Amino acid sequence: MQATPDDTFVRVTPDTLHLSQYVAHVEDDSAGAIATFSGVTRNVFQGKQVIQLEYEAYDDMAEKVMRDLCQQARNKWSLTKVAVAHKTGLCPVGETSVVIAVSSTHRQDALQAVAWLIDELKAKVPIWKKEVFEGGEVWKENAESRLVAAQLQ
Repeated sequence: MQATPDDTFVRVTPDTLHLSQYVAHVEDDSAGAIATFSGVTRNVFQGKQVIQLEYEAYDDMAEKVMRDLCQQARNKWSLTKVAVAHKTGLCPVGETSVVIAVSSTHRQDALQAVAWLIDELKAKVPIWKKEVFEGGEVWKENAESRLVAAQLQ
């Protein structure tokens, strides 16, 4: 299926992400399934009380890589529409930092594409996360990024 510009939506934004907004981007009468993923800041990580996360991105490159990943997902599965968004800036506990919504004729394509997209996004998109917790803060690397780097060696 060849995607038209309206069939793929990517966004890096400091604005609050609302799942319903991205589901609306992928709704289509030909789609029998919509699968979603929302990444939310949790309050504890490795025994530390998390206060908030902070994200920085190279916005233009991040959106380009996200769009490329959406196209790769379209090449792997039969997808109707795809929407991927990531928040930048402060992301307090309970707030959504990433949303992926995919529609397809059949559920398996949408479910598999969403799982693949979040793993690839975390591994390849130039977005950096600082974790602010009680007693300190640290810039974190995604485990997925380390796996990609190891595979390249």
